[in-house]
Amino acid sequence: MLTIGITGGIGSGKSVLTRMLGEMGAVTIDADKVVHSVYEPGGAAYNEVIAAFGEGILAPDRTIDRKKLGPIVFADPAALKRLTDIVWPRTFERMQQMVAELRARGERRPIVIEAAVLIEANWHPLCDEIWLVVAPREDVIARVERDRGLKPAETEARIKAQLSDDERRKWASVVIENAGTMEELRARVAKLWAQALQRNAAAPRT
Repeated sequence: MLTIGITGGIGSGKSVLTRMLGEMGAVTIDADKVVHSVYEPGGAAYNEVIAAFGEGILAPDRTIDRKKLGPIVFADPAALKRLTDIVWPRTFERMQQMVAELRARGERRPIVIEAAVLIEANWHPLCDEIWLVVAPREDVIARVERDRGLKPAETEARIKAQLSDDERRKWASVVIENAGTMEELRARVAKLWAQALQRNAAAPRT
């Protein structure tokens, strides 16, 4: 049975594609939401993050305040690495557990994990296939400005801070060009999903 990782840069359209796959019948996992869960009180990374960065990052209700933690880690690459070294492995373990629980309950459909940092975080061993979504830079900039209100220079800075599409392509089983209309993307995704269902049906029932 297949587990498919969906990845891509900011504004590439990976969330739209994942939503389409969900509408077509995929079981979907949003890695961002899993990351948030490991930060929560009682979450797997909660105590370690506080130990690493101090109680000054806490809100009055003892939750980790991202507005306090963010400026610390994004101003210092070593601090950011310290955080990701804590959070990324715990997130991997949680997603691995989620996939195992779904399979143990008898889920036979492909499971789709959407993760912008799938490769950087070394989460790709969770996946049988990696589907990379790419888009022209001008489309990305326009999309991010429309959807998130970021100025072109801000989007460019985020693109430069991410793994490049050329690097992501080295890991990709499938590359999806998101350069046309929503209808064209949906048609492309529907075809890929039909093919994935065929591979899934032929996969070992483990």
